[in-house]
Amino acid sequence: MHKFIRWGIIGCGNVTEKKSGPAYQKTNGFELAAVMRRNEDKVRDYAQRHRVKKYYTDADDLINDSEIDAVYIATPPDTHKYYGLRVAAAGKPCCIEKPLAPSYRDCLAVQEAFEEAGVPLFVAYYRRSLPRFLRIKTWLDNGEAGNIRHISWHLSKPPNDQDLSGAYNWRTDVHIASGGYFDDLASHGLDLFTFLLGEIRDVYGISLNQQGLYAAKDAITACWLHNNGITGSGSWNFGCHTREDKVEILGSKGKITFSVFDEAPVILSNNKGIQELFIDNPENIQAYHVKNIKDHLEGQAIHPSTGSTAVHTAWIMDKILGTI
Repeated sequence: MHKFIRWGIIGCGNVTEKKSGPAYQKTNGFELAAVMRRNEDKVRDYAQRHRVKKYYTDADDLINDSEIDAVYIATPPDTHKYYGLRVAAAGKPCCIEKPLAPSYRDCLAVQEAFEEAGVPLFVAYYRRSLPRFLRIKTWLDNGEAGNIRHISWHLSKPPNDQDLSGAYNWRTDVHIASGGYFDDLASHGLDLFTFLLGEIRDVYGISLNQQGLYAAKDAITACWLHNNGITGSGSWNFGCHTREDKVEILGSKGKITFSVFDEAPVILSNNKGIQELFIDNPENIQAYHVKNIKDHLEGQAIHPSTGSTAVHTAWIMDKILGTI
């Protein structure tokens, strides 16, 4: 392989501007060599601003470029399977934005394709690599809260101007994301919880549309059971008056409190007192996630977010939404 792992990006939307794209440029041993977007003016502009040498308007041209070693798929979820299967067929390592695909069945098909091709598949559940959540995992692994009994998460927000206007939004298009914002946001937290507390064996949910602003679901509640006997509960509502994002992990000797999305401290309360830590995220929030991809490809570590872990998250999501 080339001395640098040369990456191509399919999809040059907002997530690639700061969150992810620059991380592939800044990671030692990686090179962002090509980008693709169907709109030629927009992809040319992206390539010029980010100093990327090549750009394409056809994804197959990028995937089959002999000078591209690996591919990052950053398109909306409804095309993840389509492009993912092509990358697997080309035999190239791939990172796909979350969720891996809109359904558990499609996620499984993508994962199986990469397994058959014998090439790595990563999924951009980057919270598994962020220092603030690794600190929580350290607290858990060290027994700082004792034996863990329960985890709960409440996430709510009011409808935004786009929701109220009825303007098109792929995040609430039932054909792309049947769970609406739940698909886009809750997947991050539920994936993180399995990283922190282990896989889930039973899960039940109620989901509906309360507001009638769009076709996708906007109100969801769930309960679940981890393999190790830890219980969990969650509520996600996208029509509430105020925004709230609060997770509590309750143990026999303490409690851990944090936010999945907010720039907020992580808090440990136990018989030693209260430990409150504010751990900054990196400028490019996928930086640690991308660095872990490099370490995985070089055989130095196992990446925490792979196709198999993302498939499990998709199963949880579909069980909550009642689609399986």
